[in-house]
Amino acid sequence: MILVTGSTGMIGARLLFDLSKNERVKALRRASSSMDVVNRIFSADLDRLKNVDWVIGDVNDIYSLEDAFENVDVVYHSAAFISFRPSDREAMMKINVEGAANMVNIALDKKVKRFCHISSVAALGRIAGSEVVDENSVWKTSSENSNYAISKYGGEREVWRGIEEGLSAFIINPTIVIGPGDWYSGSAQMFSSVGKGLKFYTTGSTGFVDYRDVSKCAIELMNKGVAGKRFIVNADNLSYRFVFDAIAEQLKRPKATIRVTPFLAEIGWRLESLRSFIMRDKTMITKETARNGNMNWKYKNDRVKKEIGVEFIPIEEAVKHTAALYVK
Repeated sequence: MILVTGSTGMIGARLLFDLSKNERVKALRRASSSMDVVNRIFSADLDRLKNVDWVIGDVNDIYSLEDAFENVDVVYHSAAFISFRPSDREAMMKINVEGAANMVNIALDKKVKRFCHISSVAALGRIAGSEVVDENSVWKTSSENSNYAISKYGGEREVWRGIEEGLSAFIINPTIVIGPGDWYSGSAQMFSSVGKGLKFYTTGSTGFVDYRDVSKCAIELMNKGVAGKRFIVNADNLSYRFVFDAIAEQLKRPKATIRVTPFLAEIGWRLESLRSFIMRDKTMITKETARNGNMNWKYKNDRVKKEIGVEFIPIEEAVKHTAALYVK
């Protein structure tokens, strides 16, 4: 039996969709979780939902995990909390680090045969002067690392510890994932931002990948029996402006025309922080997102291509696919 955590998120739901084509799958979700993303992804074949056994629980609830792991021999751990707001640091550490530790401990106790940890390239760290990142990059403490990155790095340490203790596990590190997730948070928020008439663009660049490719790589690496390795999952390194322009074309919205320089970004996040304090709501722009928008990073994908021969979906096609679902 297969268990998927983070099953109501974009990557977890896609894993469920792909895995449930031919077999039954257990899906861990919280009682309060929205099913919108699941319903959106499964709209292509609703019959597959019949092969999904939902289990109510939480990665920070040991007792619910004990029940979820019953008769499970393969695990895809996708559950995570993504945020770049300073106020969410404690919650990210709780879910992304302690939650990963709980998953690893129970997997070891239940003698799970194979374990895939869905991480992020953020966990590889970012050091000025070393903008090309591969699987051999070594984490170093740096002001460039966000709280989210620190939490994902902490979660990975738990997985590596599990490997040392005998867990057959591997890690995948996706770049920014293009797909039909929650339109108001995470990477999918790019589509709602452009849909509302985004006027600003930054000069930075990074890696992007289609959500279908993330699921495909995880499943193929699992089926191949890979263990004790990590794999960057990245289709292409592109500028933020290129991707936002592509989204604007698909949504038939005007392209952003106002360039946000690093200086303006520094002013912007401070003004947004003040507005958020006065209005008592969440910040839309944080120090981390403002600074990352003007940084340039490149991620290699040679290892995963060599291991499973994957041909990545072009980002233009990924944007077209996701934009169609956003419009729908």
